[in-house]
Amino acid sequence: MTTNGDSVERTLRGDIWYLKPIHWTRHGEDAPRELKIITQNFNGPCSLISLCNILILRGKIEIQPADRRSVSYEYLSALLADSLVTEQTDPALSAALSTLPNTQRGMDLNPLFTSIDAFRPAGDGGELKLFELAGVQLFHGWLVDPSSQEFDVVSRISDYDSAVNAIVEADYISQGRVVDDTAGADTDFSHLENMSPEQQQKLHDALTIRHWLEATSSQMTYHGLFTLSSTLPPGSLAALFRNSHLSVLYKSATDDGALYALVTDHVFANEPSVVWERLEDVEGGASAFVDGFFNTSSPAGGDFAGATAEGALRAIEAREEDESSRADRELAMMLQREEDEHAQAVYQEARRRQQHEEQQRQGRPPEAPPPAQGQPIPRRPMKRKNSCLIM
Repeated sequence: MTTNGDSVERTLRGDIWYLKPIHWTRHGEDAPRELKIITQNFNGPCSLISLCNILILRGKIEIQPADRRSVSYEYLSALLADSLVTEQTDPALSAALSTLPNTQRGMDLNPLFTSIDAFRPAGDGGELKLFELAGVQLFHGWLVDPSSQEFDVVSRISDYDSAVNAIVEADYISQGRVVDDTAGADTDFSHLENMSPEQQQKLHDALTIRHWLEATSSQMTYHGLFTLSSTLPPGSLAALFRNSHLSVLYKSATDDGALYALVTDHVFANEPSVVWERLEDVEGGASAFVDGFFNTSSPAGGDFAGATAEGALRAIEAREEDESSRADRELAMMLQREEDEHAQAVYQEARRRQQHEEQQRQGRPPEAPPPAQGQPIPRRPMKRKNSCLIM
């Protein structure tokens, strides 16, 4: 299973990520620091960005110069490599560094549903070794509850890739009925011809795991959230796999021991009071944004005051989409007006030529000479939008 956001085709600025200044107090220190974290656009490599942001927060790497506004993959990979080479003597370092380009496309993680720090990648796990050498733990909260009815099946299938394979195999056996929305875990397939007890068990397991995956589509369960909260030491930073994305996870050093995810979405790059998202539930409906001092956020203009983190993000994305749609409509209307004016000019020119020819046939002097034969009618200028030429 790979993290998302990495299969999108690169744009001209697809490998440039903007920086955001935040306030951050390291564990064991009293005075806050101002540093810059890396924000992520729609096709940013979340694995590389999360790893670098953790090292930035720990003080292992630093973005220079101080007035730098953006970074590239080349800059980050060189910065990370220099840091690891300086601190590591592990012979596996060279092989791990060779996997750096893979972090642009995502990571093959394949989490196990019975342990918050267990992953079973299909490849050699080089990217996981990169995190290990950097001293960054990788967690997930996609755990099956031992007290649940699904525990026996889910724990036996054990990981995401195996779950997908089990569903595919059972769907083939059942002639496409496993992925049918009406099929449930208690569906009776005994009426299918030549169905052995072993095959029926596979169908039952596949339906159980399918419904469990659907019920935990956020890739976080309450059992997983509670396990994370009780396992991480106060003041610790780690990488969290959730929603097919890697983010920075922080456990508060205060008595409440709250869990926070670093907000790196580029839509909040200019919101200094939106730094962390407090993890309160598995769906994000009760989460809230806080600033670098972990005070409740008050975004500029108060547009999202009192809103949940999920609601605020959706509102910003909707606003950006509305602004983009409005700009597209205005551009379309402008182009339509120009098209109409151009068509009107062509029509008027044709009328002038027709009148000129009519006057010549009648032997009358023309009122005005037409343009020279072959002289083109002026076209409207080309306009540029998002690096595309609009004629």
